[in-house]
Amino acid sequence: MSTESIVSLVIEPSRRSLGEFSVRRALPDKRRQRVGPFIFFDHMGPADFPPGSGVNVRSHPHIGLATITYLFAGEILHRDSLGYVQPIRPGAVNWMTAGEGIVHSEKVTDEVLATGQHLHGIQTWVALPVESEQIEPRFEHYPQDRIPKASIDGGSVCVIIGKAYGLESPVSTESTTLYVELNLDAGASAGLPPAEELGVYVVKGAVTLEGEPLQSGQFAVLENNAGGAIAADQASRVMLCGGDTLAGERTIWWNFVSSSKERLEHAKQRWRDGEFPAVPGEDDFIPLPEI
Repeated sequence: MSTESIVSLVIEPSRRSLGEFSVRRALPDKRRQRVGPFIFFDHMGPADFPPGSGVNVRSHPHIGLATITYLFAGEILHRDSLGYVQPIRPGAVNWMTAGEGIVHSEKVTDEVLATGQHLHGIQTWVALPVESEQIEPRFEHYPQDRIPKASIDGGSVCVIIGKAYGLESPVSTESTTLYVELNLDAGASAGLPPAEELGVYVVKGAVTLEGEPLQSGQFAVLENNAGGAIAADQASRVMLCGGDTLAGERTIWWNFVSSSKERLEHAKQRWRDGEFPAVPGEDDFIPLPEI
């Protein structure tokens, strides 16, 4: 029996303040920029907002990536320059492909602002393949009841993106992508789905990956095509993310991701000059950072 670990790297996420609340950022890390196409991974909250306060992320641009905010609790109101206005709620998938450029804001409705809320979720970006970096932007909403779920021995699984555990998500992506929520009771175990690259993040609880312990708030990058199993030492919620290796180098600058430095500089100038499309009905925005 082999004792070789399937874990290549364990990342301790860094704490970042977003003003109204803080996040734990696992990707990018100085040792690992991305896992499959996933190039940004933030665990936001849990955060409690009293009445009169809430998420207030003003309009800002993106290029070269797709975004998903996956909530366990609470609500965020998405608005974008394509004209979509969509509340993001637990279990639903809102897939925004920036491509050549999109602008969006993340706020709350007047009702949520008045009542306050408990907010908890994961925000991720996936980098687009080089040939898709300048496609037309688009936004797709998949309600919670369209995202496939199943009970497994000692827990449950939700396949947010991709194919796993005999389920297939309807979410369309530009490259082979896997994103799964796995809930396990204490003492339960499950096989890890096949993926060329796979990251395992423990939202809560504690698990063991083929003998390697992983605690709440830790992100493990597995060896390519590792396989194996995950066992819950206590009741645990785990996110699995990855997919095929994405070819080429990427640079991240602010909200932009690109394989082209020239394209990044052009995006900066476009935002300075007000050449990105605006979010209808909004005139507040985040200025280009000085650094």
